[in-house]
Amino acid sequence: MEKQITRTNEINWKPLIEEGVNTDGISVKALCFDPVAKRPTAFLSKFEAGASYPNHTHPAGEEIYVLEGEVRSGKDELKQGDYLYMPPGSTHSVYSKTGCVLLFIVPEEVVILK
Repeated sequence: MEKQITRTNEINWKPLIEEGVNTDGISVKALCFDPVAKRPTAFLSKFEAGASYPNHTHPAGEEIYVLEGEVRSGKDELKQGDYLYMPPGSTHSVYSKTGCVLLFIVPEEVVILK
């Protein structure tokens, strides 16, 4: 990958759309796009109050930094300024009662657990 600069104030939030997954109330801004994998590996995600993302696993791990608001990642309650590292193979769901903005670093695509 080559050097990338993303000016987040110059791009709009886009609804997160994933086939077969309820992503109502979740929007994203891609920060770093991997052209080989054809997906962002780093992105901002905005959860409206009550929005959730279903239980899933991370083949290559995940990092979350809470920029605004509060979020529940599995059993963990995270608030503004909190950082969470999830090791490869870990599973969790994500839910925000009040809404939040998160920085995600996700090296590989997640696998939704049914």
